[in-house]
Amino acid sequence: MRVRTFLAGLATMTVLTGCGGLEAQSTYPDTPGKPDSASVSDARKKLAKLDVKGRAPKTGFDRDEFGPAWTDVDRNGCDTRNDILKRDLEDETFKRGTQDCIVLTGTLKDPYSGKTIEFKRGQDTSMDVQIDHLIPLSDAWQKGAQQWSATKRKEFANDPLNLLAVDGPLNSQKSDSDAATWLPPRKAYRCTYIARQIDVKAKYDVWVTSAEKNAMESILGNC
Repeated sequence: MRVRTFLAGLATMTVLTGCGGLEAQSTYPDTPGKPDSASVSDARKKLAKLDVKGRAPKTGFDRDEFGPAWTDVDRNGCDTRNDILKRDLEDETFKRGTQDCIVLTGTLKDPYSGKTIEFKRGQDTSMDVQIDHLIPLSDAWQKGAQQWSATKRKEFANDPLNLLAVDGPLNSQKSDSDAATWLPPRKAYRCTYIARQIDVKAKYDVWVTSAEKNAMESILGNC
């Protein structure tokens, strides 16, 4: 399901929650670019309220701690990966008989690089477009998620606010980096990227390191 509401050149992103309903999240430009001054101000306020701590040990981290990959948490019959592909790609085609759940092809305007990528489902092509966790799971594990319930970790891993279809090689390059060690090469998207990371951290009470906070403040200072 794709829902877009346009307001003064901006699109309000409406996302599926873990409870099967719809919840309006923060406003981001429909095309990659700088968020408006109100969004930047809101991001700064949220960042100021985040706890600042060092990383906890990565001991015990496993992808399975966040539940099975791409769980259908909203119970719409489609797994999370295909939900995000449907949301972020254009001109999608779907596998017949799946009730428009399995995306076969589509076009991605990659926010991280600015490239246009033609997605084609297949063993050798699917990974050209990957679904990025804006806050990587292992990074979250070291900044609070170890203490969460299994339910909260599963919701975090499948929350559309924390998910974005992007260029596969860039997603692999990012790995589990935070804002202090990796930023999208497309500078025009960095303000939106940081604002959205902060929204995710504020929603789930994920803390930041001092280096990460400094990097976020630096980006927002140029927005």
